[in-house]
Amino acid sequence: MDLFNLDGKVALISGAGSGLGRQFAETLAGAGASVVLAARRREKLEETAERVRDKGGDAICLELDVTDSLSVTNCIRETVSEAGVPDILVNNAGIAKQAFLTDISEDDWDAVLDTNLKGVFMLAQAVAKSMINADKPGSIINIASVLGLRVSKALGSYIAAKSAVVQLTKAMAIEWSRYNIRVNALAPGYFITEINQEQFADGSAREFLRQRVPMGRVGELPEIAGPLLLLASAAGSYMTGSIVTVDGGHVCSSL
Repeated sequence: MDLFNLDGKVALISGAGSGLGRQFAETLAGAGASVVLAARRREKLEETAERVRDKGGDAICLELDVTDSLSVTNCIRETVSEAGVPDILVNNAGIAKQAFLTDISEDDWDAVLDTNLKGVFMLAQAVAKSMINADKPGSIINIASVLGLRVSKALGSYIAAKSAVVQLTKAMAIEWSRYNIRVNALAPGYFITEINQEQFADGSAREFLRQRVPMGRVGELPEIAGPLLLLASAAGSYMTGSIVTVDGGHVCSSL
């Protein structure tokens, strides 16, 4: 189990105010990392920080808009000042706009691509530069999606962004491996979060999953903790450019 120990490590998690981001923060803190929680909603970050601290963890909160280069620069500077150069980045901030491609507005398209793709790039670039300047190895974990590997209706902007994140992850892995920076991606399937819990309380949604997901159910947030720790820790020391699906087999379901 020492392979998964993160004592003395600093982990920056974007989109840490709720859902998967909150789970990522609790998981890394539980393994010993000091966590830097970053997002636009300060009040949500404080809720996550309180949960981490209640379990004996160390957390600080920083405001971050991943679509704003100045905000990204300020966040990294504050992270280094208050916690140190990150050892781990979980690049989790993201949004979705449900609309058919004939209907989606330019503003909504830009919002999804700016957050889910440009934001992932800018934050990873800033963290990588801080690691390189400090001659410090690290692990960057981009949060992709099974929708970066398969398709669905009415989510074209999200699919375009997440599929680009899959390829961007591999490009980062090639370029930054020389600096001992590993770059991998998690591709989650359907997980219950505060955003979708009402949707999955509906019987029809659960029936859809029963038919389409080989394991026949939605994921529970703690079930993504192990894959995250694998990529964040020494347990995944020979992994870079990997896309790890955590989806109950959804991505390989039959057509």
